[in-house]
Amino acid sequence: MTLVSIITPSFNQASYLEQTMLSVLNQDYPRIEYIVIDGASTDNSVEIIRKYADRLTYWVSEKDNGQADAINKGFAHATGDVIAWLNSDDYYLAGAVSSVVKIFEENPDVLLVYGDMLAVDEHGKTFNTLNYKQLTLEDLLCFQIIGQPAVFMRRSALVNLKLDSTFHFLLDHFLWIQIARRGDIFHIPQTWASARYHAEAKNRAKAAEFGREAFRILENVKRDKNLAPILAHIDRRARASAHRVDARYLLDGGQPAASLSAWMRALIIHPPTALARTNLFISAILNLLGLGNLRKVILKRRGERHQK
Repeated sequence: MTLVSIITPSFNQASYLEQTMLSVLNQDYPRIEYIVIDGASTDNSVEIIRKYADRLTYWVSEKDNGQADAINKGFAHATGDVIAWLNSDDYYLAGAVSSVVKIFEENPDVLLVYGDMLAVDEHGKTFNTLNYKQLTLEDLLCFQIIGQPAVFMRRSALVNLKLDSTFHFLLDHFLWIQIARRGDIFHIPQTWASARYHAEAKNRAKAAEFGREAFRILENVKRDKNLAPILAHIDRRARASAHRVDARYLLDGGQPAASLSAWMRALIIHPPTALARTNLFISAILNLLGLGNLRKVILKRRGERHQK
């Protein structure tokens, strides 16, 4: 039976950590090795980890150099044929791991599988369902984002490959690109995980940094002899997509003017890419006009529909 390795990197996330850990430990799949890498938390995270220590394959609490370093430490201890990481404020849904193993068994040539996921608030209430589609390497180079909590990889996909510790926001996306260059990735229309969005999460707290890393990814790809020719064929779309990513996260970070500017740059470089997300343009304008609460009302109503 396939062994599955799950890694949780954690730092001062005691409010959510236990739910994360139990979502792994309570999976119905019997062969999971669970690895927790804590970055010397100063809250009661270590007490929570110790509570379940007898069910963990390995855990440590020590200073590290950030999320990528913690996950890479976990990779070094993982021995499973299937590997994933689950951040300490996200959680798996019941039956996720069993479904993943079945997909890998049925598709022996696939290196990475990804499902859909829920977006939840700090209280665990669902406010959106993120349904993805089958993506190509070109799509990834154009920053079609996959929800990381719902991603699982074969161990063979990570041979001589790890997370780039100089990235802190799009580190997962850069890894997906490198894996997709090696072989097939496969989307499964099943909901496997929940991603938590809260004020302290980096997808909000440091939203403006995401765009910078998108441009860094493109620079790195240009220097890769295997990826550069692929990027050359979609150069305008890829550059516009990086600006669109910048626009999205600048908006989340409360910078509507900068977001609008980034969206306009995307429009100039490759109009279809920008026009596919006119909601960014509209939201930025509303915020600049002092009508940003309209967007919040829309998001709240969407969340209420998900609760019904």
